Amino acid sequence: QVHVVESGGGLVQAGGSLRLSCAASGRTFSSRGTAWFRQAPGKEREFVATISWSGISWDIAESMKGRFTITRDNAKNTVYLQMNSLEPEDTAVYYCAFRPSGSTATSTSARDYAAWGQGTAVTVSS
Repeated sequence: QVHVVESGGGLVQAGGSLRLSCAASGRTFSSRGTAWFRQAPGKEREFVATISWSGISWDIAESMKGRFTITRDNAKNTVYLQMNSLEPEDTAVYYCAFRPSGSTATSTSARDYAAWGQGTAVTVSS
């Protein structure tokens, strides 16, 4: 089992930046692709970013390209989401998710992820 904990959310003004962290623990942390999703009030969950186990492959949702970056430090069992030029439309709860052990590739589909955190709230004021 993988236990996932997100942190780094908070209140920020439009144009500001935040870095979210996703820490994972458990003996089977290794060899898992990882992603961030978000869910705004009254909206469905949407894909934000994904990164492969190696960190070599990654993908960012179109509306966030150029503003968001996903990275990982496997030595620290942590995945990061750097968010710059934040907009009020980025307000949401951000969730980190890990694929099943052995599924090292990226994926933009929530159905491919087996372990989820509780989320961290991001509020962007105008």
